Amino acid sequence: MSASTRDGRDWQPDYLIAIDAKRCIGCGRCFKVCGRGVMLLKGLNEDGGLIDLDGGDDDDEIEKKVMVMDDEGACIGCGACARVCPAKCQTHGPLRMEAA
Repeated sequence: MSASTRDGRDWQPDYLIAIDAKRCIGCGRCFKVCGRGVMLLKGLNEDGGLIDLDGGDDDDEIEKKVMVMDDEGACIGCGACARVCPAKCQTHGPLRMEAA
């Protein structure tokens, strides 16, 4: 899928496909630049399970915080999150149409 800018130049969206939890440092920079709600910060326990960060008493179970995909369909492929990620833990690419 290709698109164009306002003045008609070709532009290829580069959608967020995945976030590598092993490389993510949970800094939240990508979350802050994304105005679309594509990502969400979660806790990761020692078994690799995700924990909601809702302010409950489970904070002692959290080994580290990581960014996860929350609403991948909302991504417009602008690439802002990739430009601010110091860990380079994101995978981006063109839209892939699923076979019907």
